[in-house]
Amino acid sequence: MVVDIYERYFNADCIFNDVQRRAAIVKLTSDSEAGQIRYTVSVNFFPFSDPEDFAVSYDAYAEREVFSGKGRRSKKREAALMEELPSVADELAVELGGKVFWDAPLREARRA
Repeated sequence: MVVDIYERYFNADCIFNDVQRRAAIVKLTSDSEAGQIRYTVSVNFFPFSDPEDFAVSYDAYAEREVFSGKGRRSKKREAALMEELPSVADELAVELGGKVFWDAPLREARRA
């Protein structure tokens, strides 16, 4: 079962495939199956020109596994991973040549 634990849109800056990206979606996702749990952090930059249109493209995307092991979802583990999320997401953003503006969210965070 795949669950987006955290998802939020932010103002951002990135040029990828010669296209200016002005926003990013940052996620913490869990994937569990047969007693195994895996958590990933992802960053996806996308063009953004209209606050009513969040047309997300998937070519400027990076993801990193931050935990994998036996078990199930844990609120304590997820809280610790949320503390790491900004630094991991920043590293992923740099790999894509971009920057996430954490102090400029475009929407409220969605949590599961």
